[in-house]
Amino acid sequence: MCLPMDLLVKIPEDDPVLLLNAIMERIDFSKFQKAYSRFGRIEYSPRILTKILVYGYFRKIYSSHEIHRACKENINFMYLLEGEPAPSVSTLCRFRRNVLSVYGEDLLFQLVHELERRNVLSLDSVFIDGTKIEANANRYTFVWRKSTQKNWSNLQETLHRELPVILREHQIRYSLPKEIPARTLHNILTRLYCQKEEQHLEFVHGTGKRKPPLQHQIEEIEQWKFRLEKYEESFSLFQGRNSYSKTDHDATFMRMKEDHMRNGQLKPGYNVNVATACGFIVGNYISADRSDVNTLIPISRKLLSQYTIRNVVADAGYESEENYSFYEKLPQTELWVKPSNYEQQKKRKYRTDISRKENMVYDAQKDIYLCAGGKELHPSATRHYTTKSGYVTETTIYQCEDCSHCPLKKQCIKSKSKEPWETRGKKIYVSKTFQRQRQEMTAKIQTTEGKLLRANRSIQAEGTFAVVKEDQGFRRFFLRGRYKVEAEWILLSLAYNLLKLHQKIQNGRLGTGLIVPKSFPPGL
Repeated sequence: MCLPMDLLVKIPEDDPVLLLNAIMERIDFSKFQKAYSRFGRIEYSPRILTKILVYGYFRKIYSSHEIHRACKENINFMYLLEGEPAPSVSTLCRFRRNVLSVYGEDLLFQLVHELERRNVLSLDSVFIDGTKIEANANRYTFVWRKSTQKNWSNLQETLHRELPVILREHQIRYSLPKEIPARTLHNILTRLYCQKEEQHLEFVHGTGKRKPPLQHQIEEIEQWKFRLEKYEESFSLFQGRNSYSKTDHDATFMRMKEDHMRNGQLKPGYNVNVATACGFIVGNYISADRSDVNTLIPISRKLLSQYTIRNVVADAGYESEENYSFYEKLPQTELWVKPSNYEQQKKRKYRTDISRKENMVYDAQKDIYLCAGGKELHPSATRHYTTKSGYVTETTIYQCEDCSHCPLKKQCIKSKSKEPWETRGKKIYVSKTFQRQRQEMTAKIQTTEGKLLRANRSIQAEGTFAVVKEDQGFRRFFLRGRYKVEAEWILLSLAYNLLKLHQKIQNGRLGTGLIVPKSFPPGL
C-alpha cells in the first residue's frame, strides 16, 4: 500500500516557497476566468500556473523547458502543484503569453494593496527610474527610418519616370498620384494581365528562351510592387520610432550599458520604467521609446489610477515642460525631479559662460535680456511646438538688434549657422513656462525633504535594477513582442517583491520606509 507523501515534512519552515504559496492564496484570480472558454474544462488552475511561474523566476529559472523539468524534480515545485502532474511546456507558454499578458498586472496591484494593508509598505513616496534591457531579437536585423524613406523616395522617382512610358505603350489611361502606393501597381498589373489574355501570350522561363516585352514589364512592375509593400509595412511598424527589429517589431535599437560586443553597436531592446516604494516594485511601464521623457506621464497615470500617492520622485532624464504641467494639475500629488542642468550649474565654466541665457540679466518689466556686452535682446518672434502627445510648447525668440561691433561676439555667439559671421546676431530661445517650472523645482529639491527623497531614489530605484540584473541575472528578455515582454516583467516583479518580503521578514526589517543617511540631521 502506497500512502501520499507529505511534502511539507521535507520543506523548512523559513523556505520562501511557503510565503509565496500563502500570499498567492490571498489573491483573487477571478478575472483570469475571462481568458478561458466557458465550454470544456480548465486543465490547470490559473493560481497553480502563476505560482509555478513566479517561483521559477524567483529561482532564476526563466525558460519554460527548465520550469517543466523542475516540476518533475524539485520538491518545492511539486508542493506548489498540489498533487497535479507537471504541466507541459506548451501549457506554460500559452498561459504566460495569452493570459498573464492581459491580466498579470492586476496580480501586482493586488499584491501591493495587500502589503499596504498590512503596513509592510507605504505609498506616500514613489520613486521612478528606467533601464534598457535587450530584446530577444537578432542583433543585425535593424531597419532604419531614414534608409527606408530614402529608398522609398528613389523608387517613387523611378515609378514616375518609367510607369508613364509603359502605360502609353499599352494605351492604358491611368492617373498616377503624387505618391504611388502598392495598390496602384496592383491595378495596373490587372490591366496588363488582361492584355496578355487578349493577345494569347505565353510567358516563358528558363535559359535559352526569349521573353516577350510584356513579360519583362510585368515582372518589373511586380518587383516594384513588392518593394513598395515592404516599405509601406515598415512605415506602419515605425510608429514614431527611428528603427525596429525584423525579428521583434516592437523592439527599438538602443545603446545599452552592457556592451558585451565592446563596439558601441546599437542593440534591440525595451525601455523598462519601474516605480518602487519601500523597496518593492509597485508599477511598471515598458516602452519602445529610447528616451525617458515620454514615459513619465503614462506610468504616472497607471499608478494614480490604482494608488493614492503624495510624492513622485524621478531623475533628470524625466524633466520636461509637459511633465511639469501634468503634475501641476494634480493637487494631491507632487513631483520631485532634478533639473537636467542642476549639476552643471555648480561648475565655474557654466557660470562664466556669457552665451547662456541663464547668465544674462532679465528685466521682467521691459521683457528684455541684457547680455554681457550691455546690449538688449528684445522678443522678435514666438514659436509653438507640439509634442507626440499633443502638448503645445510656446517658445519666445529674443534677438539682439546689432552685434556687429561687439568685442564679446565670438564668446557670445557659439551656435552653428550658414549665415555670414558679419551679419549674425545673438538669439536665445526661452520657454517662459518651462523656465519658471525649472527655477521652482531647483529651489524645492534643495530643501531637506528634497535631499532626502533624492537620496532614497538613488537607493531604491537604482537598487532594484541592481538586484534584477546582477543577483537575478536577468539581462535579456526571453519572449518577443511588447505584450509578452510585459507579462515576463510582471512575473519578475512579483518574484522580486516576494524575495524582498522574505528577506525583510528574516532580517526583521518589516515596515521600514525612507532611509535617512547619517549626514542628515537627527530626528528625520
